[in-house]
Amino acid sequence: MIRVVLPANLRTLASVGREVQLEVDGAATQRSLLDALEVQYPMLRGTIRDAKTKKRRSMLRFYACEEDLSDVSPDDPLPDDVKSGREPYLVVGAIAGG
Repeated sequence: MIRVVLPANLRTLASVGREVQLEVDGAATQRSLLDALEVQYPMLRGTIRDAKTKKRRSMLRFYACEEDLSDVSPDDPLPDDVKSGREPYLVVGAIAGG
């Protein structure tokens, strides 16, 4: 099971707690993880990634094992500690100001 921590606004939208657990079929990549998240919680479709292009929304960042994974290839394997459930995959709302 892969643990995913969502920001408050997405937790509210999906009616879940701080963390969800997902099974990923095949290779555990960011793409397969986010695909599984959108299948299990269809109300999140289009909120984390653009529904058509599947590109990350600009105001969200992805972290795992103290690394920013936001700009790495979505097909790169997730860290072993994330795949094993020892560490969570974090979806974090970016902070903007002016």
